[in-house]
This record gives sequence, C-alpha cells and structure tokens, in this order.
Amino acid sequence: MSDATVIASVRALRAFYGRTQALFDVEFDVAAGGVTALLGANGAGKTTTLRALSGMVRRQGRIELCAVDASRLATEAIARAGVAHVPADRGTFAPLTVEENLLLGGHLQRSARTRAADIERMYNYFPRLKQRRGQQAGTLSGGEQQMLAIARALMSRPKLLMLDEPSFGLAPLVVQEVYRNLQTIRANEGLSILLVEQNAHLAFDIATHVYLLETGRIVAGGPPSEMRCNALVREAYLGQ
Repeated sequence: MSDATVIASVRALRAFYGRTQALFDVEFDVAAGGVTALLGANGAGKTTTLRALSGMVRRQGRIELCAVDASRLATEAIARAGVAHVPADRGTFAPLTVEENLLLGGHLQRSARTRAADIERMYNYFPRLKQRRGQQAGTLSGGEQQMLAIARALMSRPKLLMLDEPSFGLAPLVVQEVYRNLQTIRANEGLSILLVEQNAHLAFDIATHVYLLETGRIVAGGPPSEMRCNALVREAYLGQ
C-alpha cells in the first residue's frame, strides 16, 4: 500500500507486561477507509495489540497512526491524533446517563453546538440510545451498552476506530444490528476500522483485510478471499 492509502502502519511491534513479552515483531497495515480484522484464539495477543497502539502497555517498534508517529505518544495524544479505542469491557461510565456518556466522548470538541449536533448524529445511527438518553448506562442491556460505547467513541470524530470483540456476549440478532450500524457508519463517515474479533465468520463478512495472530506473532495475512482458503484459518476458525 502507498502511504496515501494507509491510516495505520505497524512495524516490529513488541509489547510487554512487566518482564513478560506478549507481542513479537508484529507488522501490519490498516487501509484508509477499510476494515482490518485481527483474528486469533484467546491469549494470541489481539487485545494487547490494540492496547499497544493506544499506548496502554509498554511497547517498542514503529507505530504510525493517522499520519502521526505514535510510537512514543501517550494515550491522550493518540486520541487527539484521531484514534478511538472501544475496549472489550466497553468502558462506559455506568452511573452516568447515555447522554452524559456521549458528552464525555465529545470532550475534544470545543463547540457546544458541535457536540449537540454530534449527539443527534449518534442518535440517528443508534435510535435505541435516543429512547434511553436519560437512563443510566449501567442499566442498559449488553447490546445497548455496546452501541453506547461505539457512539461515545465516534463523538471524538476519529479517523481510526479500534474495536475489541464488539460481538462478545451479545445475542445474534443484536450482533447483526451492531455490525449493520458499523457498515453504515463506515460508509457515511469514511471511517477506517481495526477490528479484533474471535468470531471469524463475522470478521470475514465485514473485513477488507484479515491478519491471523498466534502467540503474539502474525502468522498469515491477506484479503478475506485469500484468507478463507488458508489452512490454518479454515481448520481453527471456520470449522472446515
């Protein structure tokens, strides 16, 4: 890919928890406007990869995000560069209302008018959130909390959205709704997405490029059509 078509470039990425190394020279690109999926079993390093890109764990290597060298940037600076991260635990503020969570997500926007317009934009994408705008986030269903987490992340108007297991713990119909919304948002906003997902079928349905992680290393990568034929992927993740 040329630099103009890449929103994120990761080279020789290593990550550590204390003295324990979790990632080993991980390398991949995220195409601008595309959906790049990271597949792998529990413990493969998928979540650690997102945490490393967000500056949440000690890491080494070259990380370029949204045309910025983020290799040594702190988490807040990475967010300001245009990166939003939705963690697996969703990270919503349970005692606050839906709308208060969205307002917090828009704290990088200085204009109150802009924040109000962005909240309405989120309600258009997620009508259920509008119905529950005054409800405490902790009382929402799992699917509604996931929608709120995504909407709150989008309030910062990111160029790159990183999602960690958005389908986890959700009913199949809710998963379908969340993924439909992501496709719509991507099309409307020109958003780039880096997706961590254990459900390979979901990932293949939405991704434009797929990488396979095993024990902290990238072991395969390519477009979905190519990766569906990969023996490792077919046996371990597609049940074929």
